[in-house]
Amino acid sequence: MILTVGLCTVDLVQRVDVLPVPGQKVQSSSVELVAGGPAANAAITIAALGGHVRLVTVLGSHPLADLARRDLERYGVEVVDVVPDRVEPPAVSAVSVRDADGERTVVSHNASGITADADVELSDVDTVLLDGHHPALALKAARADVPVILDAGSRKAVFDELLPMVDVCACSSAFQDPVDCPVVTRTYGPEPVQWFVGSDHGEVPVPQVEARDTAGAGDVWHGALTLGVSRLGRVPETADMPDLIRYANRIAGLRVQHEGASWRDELR
Repeated sequence: MILTVGLCTVDLVQRVDVLPVPGQKVQSSSVELVAGGPAANAAITIAALGGHVRLVTVLGSHPLADLARRDLERYGVEVVDVVPDRVEPPAVSAVSVRDADGERTVVSHNASGITADADVELSDVDTVLLDGHHPALALKAARADVPVILDAGSRKAVFDELLPMVDVCACSSAFQDPVDCPVVTRTYGPEPVQWFVGSDHGEVPVPQVEARDTAGAGDVWHGALTLGVSRLGRVPETADMPDLIRYANRIAGLRVQHEGASWRDELR
């Protein structure tokens, strides 16, 4: 069982010809309302690729939370909601995707103002993926005696305490802080992915594809990487890194070639 811990949002995704500038109104060509967020997108990726995955997050009892829950369960994600009685809406993200090249803008409240602290079941877990959005949950899950992967898309206050507990830190181009972890990866969009294992390092090219939608591509990459580590059954070593990254690159490449949530069914 793979455990993902962190943010689940409801994503309102609209495709547009041009991304709006301040004061401009733009008509979209399509609208989707789906579950999103780093941990949730990674969990859906893992499930769609045949992995067994549990998402620990905050949803609550609001109707929008039910929408996200049904979306996750449709793909076989086991959902553990640690604040099931929460009546406020879940985190909502407004996503605009430019039709010509898949570039996107995102406005999200994320987990700001949500307090979540509960026991996290670790006895049947073989790999853990954290996004840091619910700090107390992340710190509890990071104690698992299995490979722990951190989605370091952007710096969060909990990282100072969390990073010493992490085996694989998967950094985006937006997170350039020095990282002292056994394994570090750094993604740069369409540019080669860098990896570091102790003093060893290298890079793996990203397949060149026609991007239709880049929303959530990093989350998909992290989900595929986590599934690869789970199948490996241990913390990756130098010899493992090129194949692990090639796999994650390929799956993320499939995602960006598809509009909206259709990438999920493509993986199944």
